Order: sequence, then C-alpha cells, then structure tokens
Amino acid sequence: MPNISNKGKSMPQSPIRKLVPYAELAYSKGKTVYHLNIGQPDIKTPKIAMDAVKIHSLDILAYTRSEGSDEYRTKIAKYYGKHDIDITKHDIIVTTGGSEALLFAFGSVMDTDDEIIIPEPFYANYNGFSTASGVKIIPVISKIEDNFALPPIEEFEKLITPKTKAILICNPGNPTGYLYSKEEIKKLAAIVKKHDLFLIADEVYREFCYDAPFTSALSFPEGKNNVVVIDSISKVFSSCGARVGFLVTRNETVLQTALKYAELRLCPPYLGQILAQACFDHGMEYVQKAKAEYQDRRKVLYQGLKQIEGLKILMASWDDPQIGDSVNASMDAGLRWFQWIHEAVLAETAGSDALDPEELCARVLKHLGFPKIPLVPIVVTSIGAHLKLLDRQDLLADRFSL
Repeated sequence: MPNISNKGKSMPQSPIRKLVPYAELAYSKGKTVYHLNIGQPDIKTPKIAMDAVKIHSLDILAYTRSEGSDEYRTKIAKYYGKHDIDITKHDIIVTTGGSEALLFAFGSVMDTDDEIIIPEPFYANYNGFSTASGVKIIPVISKIEDNFALPPIEEFEKLITPKTKAILICNPGNPTGYLYSKEEIKKLAAIVKKHDLFLIADEVYREFCYDAPFTSALSFPEGKNNVVVIDSISKVFSSCGARVGFLVTRNETVLQTALKYAELRLCPPYLGQILAQACFDHGMEYVQKAKAEYQDRRKVLYQGLKQIEGLKILMASWDDPQIGDSVNASMDAGLRWFQWIHEAVLAETAGSDALDPEELCARVLKHLGFPKIPLVPIVVTSIGAHLKLLDRQDLLADRFSL
C-alpha cells in the first residue's frame, strides 16, 4: 500500500472540528451540548441576506471573477471607507472563508521552512494552516497577568531571524478576547517596517469591541506594503456556512501573487457573494443589534463567573465597581510615585546649578532607594521632565497624604 505524504502525517487534526462526532453522539442520546469549541453564532443570519439568495434571478450559476465580483468588492471598500480606511475594490480578493484568505496570505509571503511569529495563546487552526503551508510558528508569549496584552517589542525582536517573514495577530483576539490598542498596532506596524516583514492581521471579530474602539492594521498608510488583513462575514453577519471571506492589502505584488492562488480554485462561492453583498447593503443595523445582544450576554456571563471562588477574570470594564476601584487605586499609586519622584528632584537640585541629566537621574534614584536601576534613556528622560515642573509644585501640594 502506498504511503501518504510526510506533510499529511504531520498535519494536525483541527482541535475545533474533532469534537463534532462526540457532540453528535451526545445529541443522539438527548443530551444538551454547549459548543465552546467553535465560534458559531446562534443569532439568526440577516433575513434580507437569506432572501437575496432565495429570490436571485440567475439562470446559470456561473463562475464569478477569481478575485470576487466587482459589485461585492465595491461594497467591501465602501464599508472600510466608513471606518476612515481608504482602499478600493482593487485591494481586495474575495475568498472561500477567512481560512482560505489566511492560506493565500501564507502562500504569498512565505516559503517552506520560513517562520512566522504569533502571540500565544492563538487560534488553534493557525497550527494547521502553518503545517499546510510548510512554515514554522514561533510563539511569543502574552501573559494572563497582563490581560494578554501585546508582549514588549523587545520580545518580538529577540525572535526575529533571517527566516522570519511575518507576524500574525488576531484582533480582537481569539481565544483571549484581547483588543489591541491603537498604540500597540502602531508598534507592530513600526517593527514590521523596521525589519522588512509582513503583518498579517486576522480581523474577523472587528465589529465586536465593547470597551474601546477598534484599530485596524490598515489604519497606518505608511506601512501599506507590509500589511495584509484577513476578514470574513462569518461572525459579524452570523453567516459561517456561506464561506465568504476576503483578503485586503495595498501591496500590489502580494495582491497579484494571492490572485494566482485564487485563480487555481477559479472563484469564490457565487451564492455566498450574493448573500454577503446583501449583508453589506442592509445589514449594519443588524450588526448593532447583534453587538448589543452579545454585550448583554457578556455581562450575564461575567456576573456569573464572579461567583466562582478563586477564578481570575480578565475583563476591563468600568461597569464593574470592583474593577473601577482597582483602577482608581492604581491611579492613586501612580500619582503618589509622581509626587515622590518630584520631591526627590526638588531635594537633589536644591542649591545646585544645572546638573547633567544622568547625574540628576542617579541622584534621584539613590534618594528613592533604587541606586541599582540602570540609567536607560527613558528613565533619564522621565526624571528629567520633572525639572520642567519645579515652578509648578503648588499643583501637587497637599494633593496626597504620604
């Protein structure tokens, strides 16, 4: 009997889909199944989109263009334009789900044995995509203690080698739910430009942000040649089975390369594009209602989880008084440190002429009891900035009892 390929042997089974037979068996026995293994919305797909498929006037279900229909790509571009992102239909390739968009991106920017850095924990199927593409995932650890925030840029740079070709993020994050801030996206855009890498941003959950605004990787035109965005209608319009996603990039070479892969499979689903176009035509009110529903469920889940003793919950929300108190306590502590540093600067500059910034910094750190802290530029600059406040110390007087 012939052997299968080594790639096939190493291809991992999807941890998401391998649970399906067990769920079906449980259903057959009359048991209730809670699907925490897959992001399948239970909110109904927009009726107007379903109706668009039912009432189409096509006589022949023919191929569309390999990059997707002009009409649908124009709708996508207008959607991004409403979010102040300037792209055209020519920057978009419609794909068979976001999964195919990721495979196109991997195949377009990486060769066999190249490396891609991904903040961990990450979407489980990234392992399968990397194996299918012959590339190696290099994880950079985001920590639960930091709410899974972007690891320091220095941690990324430690991992960059001649084989590194890209950084992949999921924003908002699956499975952590973390939303990268504008500053974090800006840092990533800077590092990929500095090291001549690609930033692949999986943004399929972009509409479901509750505590802060969403920032797309496409928001920084100066990095246009480095950014590839993956998106989909699956989550935002509860249309997973339509299998319609899209790849967006302003890099013409990447786009033309991805188009070669698109031409191999001829075209994305025609009926799926009809449904998706109707979603973008009429569905944004639907999105707001869905978001409100998810937010209500989120609050219920959060309140329930709080009742579990010993469970640590990561949810930055001012709706919760305990979290608000914690944030206020942290701010108070920060302001106290501000005053301590300011008083140390006053003490060390009393009766002295202008001091060298590093000498001032060393004196202040010694005054505060931290003589061994290295005099890195950010520390020197931070402490030096207090000199500008010496004639405004009245603003701090009596503000805190130390």
